[in-house]
Amino acid sequence: MTEPWAAVADVGGTPVLVSTEPGEVRAFQHLDKGDTSPVDQLVRDVSVAEFDGLVLPGGVANPDQLRLDEAAVAFVKEFFDAGKPVAAICHAPWILVEADVLHGRDLTSWPSLRTDISNAGGNWVDEPVKVCDGGPNTLVTSRKPDDLKAFCEALLREFDRAAA
Repeated sequence: MTEPWAAVADVGGTPVLVSTEPGEVRAFQHLDKGDTSPVDQLVRDVSVAEFDGLVLPGGVANPDQLRLDEAAVAFVKEFFDAGKPVAAICHAPWILVEADVLHGRDLTSWPSLRTDISNAGGNWVDEPVKVCDGGPNTLVTSRKPDDLKAFCEALLREFDRAAA
């Protein structure tokens, strides 16, 4: 979450931390607890119209929790329906599977999601970053933390294009 956040802020954007619960969210570095960040807004109180794009951070626990939250899944799907870019890294495509937005889309992720993505109608590729324009919106995906530089560059380019 922190590198895409910094990338957006560094180019003058205003990142907003949207969560399902008020308070703070905890980041993880693999399985180790990381820093906490204050929640800016709740998913139930925001509109997709307020944002140029959506970044879904990776890790295992957070995407797995979010895919069980109906409001969070609906919020993600609304970005696709509105034609706004979505960027997802690592295990974050689990939320996209749940939102049923991967039919015919090319994307990458952490390798263990390959079957889930294929079963959801997506085409999994093993690339550091994949930008797919083959749907109602642009989808930017990456596999893992080692791909963050390419991921951030691609999401900034696509968010800038969408905001223009």
